[in-house]
Amino acid sequence: MGTLLIRGGRVVDPSQGIDRVDDVLVRDGLVVSVGQSAAQTLGRADETIDAGGLVVCPGLVDMHVHLREPGREEDETIETGARAALAGGFTSVACIPNTEPPIDTQAAVEFVHQKAARADACNVFVVACVSRGREGKELAEIGRLVEAGAVAFSDDGAPVADAELMRRALEYCRMFDRPILAHEEVLELSRGGVMHEGLVSMVLGLPGMPAAAEEVMIGRDIALAEATGGRLHVMHVSTAGGVGLIREAKRRGARVTAEACPHHFTLTDESLRTFDANHKMSPPLRTAADVEAIIAGLVDGTLDCIATDHAPHAREKKMLELDRAPFGILGLETAVGLAVTRLVATGRIDWPRLVEAMSTLPARILGIARGTLRPGAVADITLIDPGLSWRVDVAKFRSKSVNSPFDGWTLTGRAVATIVGGRVKHRLDR
Repeated sequence: MGTLLIRGGRVVDPSQGIDRVDDVLVRDGLVVSVGQSAAQTLGRADETIDAGGLVVCPGLVDMHVHLREPGREEDETIETGARAALAGGFTSVACIPNTEPPIDTQAAVEFVHQKAARADACNVFVVACVSRGREGKELAEIGRLVEAGAVAFSDDGAPVADAELMRRALEYCRMFDRPILAHEEVLELSRGGVMHEGLVSMVLGLPGMPAAAEEVMIGRDIALAEATGGRLHVMHVSTAGGVGLIREAKRRGARVTAEACPHHFTLTDESLRTFDANHKMSPPLRTAADVEAIIAGLVDGTLDCIATDHAPHAREKKMLELDRAPFGILGLETAVGLAVTRLVATGRIDWPRLVEAMSTLPARILGIARGTLRPGAVADITLIDPGLSWRVDVAKFRSKSVNSPFDGWTLTGRAVATIVGGRVKHRLDR
């Protein structure tokens, strides 16, 4: 594959405590070194990238992505989703198993791997079902799914309502050191809701989804994780109360990690005053106080990482009335811009923390050999222009769908090159 020299960028690698202007040398798909000395002794590289003014970091990892295939290819395919990931700066994604049929067999895991290999875009890791058919009645064959390559387990889109089933799932997954990625929702409290239950929903006359629906289930699953020693990862935290529960659990030493989504630290339920279904998601957009709590959780590490919950839907589905339209928005191609604009440019977090949240920690939680620029590591690398101002235009997205509430927004910060296994898979046309 030859040699690649990335010269003169701001190298940020939390796994090694690196934050300095330096060179990165890649040979045959692996990182050789971070430092100018090795580059100087190399001589002429096969390819050189001038990274002056750019942030050079381990490839971004999104541990919560819906690729829809098999079954809902009108929304997204593995290939289009993987190419959207590259455009957003992500070198690896973990796909969620709420497909049709669900990813609950070895054959289904292998199908995703084969389709991802054929797409030849970013790395696609598979999250398999906790329960057969995501029905919450009996466990999926956890051991066989691990053998097939599943890196984690989730019934996302549906909570594991049966506490005994969740307890046994945590116990089984502990045997294989795999996390359970939990969608936290008490359906009896939220069923029929279309947005956050609060003042805005009352004014609009829309059925609400109370914060308690999320917080009660987070509390239950934290208790089960502490009782079993299993690894619980709380997906798309959206409430201040949820952040508080996770913070206290971590202080007690529970094996709990958690993620925040860009829309939950950027938008509030006030957005639904437009009745635009592109603002409809689950868990829903909540209040300004919840947004502030999410940001505070990212700042102090209560919320370990940023994940997109990329949830594409064909245009005609989101054009339905608000109560009939599906939940979910796109996330892969706007995540970096929203995180830089909302968190870094405002001084809430610095670049090492952002890279940790979008690369190092997601890789660590999933147990995949990514998220680092250590010598010998796979050369998955993202180059970001931290000051690039750009306008979101869904018509130019690589995703098959266009359901983003951020269309027309001006953001700061964007991935300009995405390198997977030492190969430049995406360059931003500028």
